Amino acid sequence: MPTLLVVDDVATDRLRIAGLAARWMNSTVLQAADAATALSMIEQHQPDIVLTDLHMPEMNGLQLVEAIRDQYPYIPVILMTADGSEEIAAIALQKGAASYVPKRNLVQNLERTLQQVHVTARDAQIQSDIMHQIQSTKTEMVLYNDRQLIRSTVGLLVSFLRCMPLGDETERMRTGIALEEALLNAYYHGNFDVTSVEGATPQTYDAIAADRTADRDYGLRRIYVLADISRQRAIFVIRDQGKGFDPTPFLSGRVKPLNDRHRGIQLMSTIMDEITYNPTGNEVTMTRNAITGMAE
Repeated sequence: MPTLLVVDDVATDRLRIAGLAARWMNSTVLQAADAATALSMIEQHQPDIVLTDLHMPEMNGLQLVEAIRDQYPYIPVILMTADGSEEIAAIALQKGAASYVPKRNLVQNLERTLQQVHVTARDAQIQSDIMHQIQSTKTEMVLYNDRQLIRSTVGLLVSFLRCMPLGDETERMRTGIALEEALLNAYYHGNFDVTSVEGATPQTYDAIAADRTADRDYGLRRIYVLADISRQRAIFVIRDQGKGFDPTPFLSGRVKPLNDRHRGIQLMSTIMDEITYNPTGNEVTMTRNAITGMAE
């Protein structure tokens, strides 16, 4: 069973979050009321994932993200944000947070985010030695609409990233999360044309996708993936067969991410060094550069 650490200075919030987190894989959930206590507990218990509130006295969530990244780079951190904190969430991602969940959406999205971060971190450990020997690789895939294929594809591409100096496992894991968000957008909102609405749950999206699978107009659509990875950079191109959308307002930061699709775009654009869409909005190109001067 995974061990999680929930950090929140408000006791009622901390207990609520711990209760929600415990549902995921029957996790053991530790609790800390402040960042200093959290760092002490991390040293003692080495949790699999840390979930931290943003607003805390003395050392806030951003500072805790930085401290964990510096002292325990292999432990992923999920930031929990209040309404209006999307810009701060982007800063946290830049400082090394693995992902974030708005507090208003914890019930709907916490378990999915925990699963995403946990599996991506696990996959980042696979086939380490042989992947370090790769000089470059170019892979093209055509995926039919299957969530498990998306998960397996992310695991494969993250393993290829071991040939590229990215600093540490956290950066590989974060890149994998951005990839998964792009593929899930192609799956749900592209091929299955699921409309993003505020408050929708992953179960809502799954139900719509399952219902449309039997419709040939949706069921025969594919996701096209190109990964061109070298020791200098990784370029990922993901295209769906949906009608596309206009990503401009969300890439520019003029509109806050009100729903799952827009949160995914924020994760992608913050973690990757460059992200562009084609004119119709059904193909995204993401680039991640190696960290120059970093040992392999």
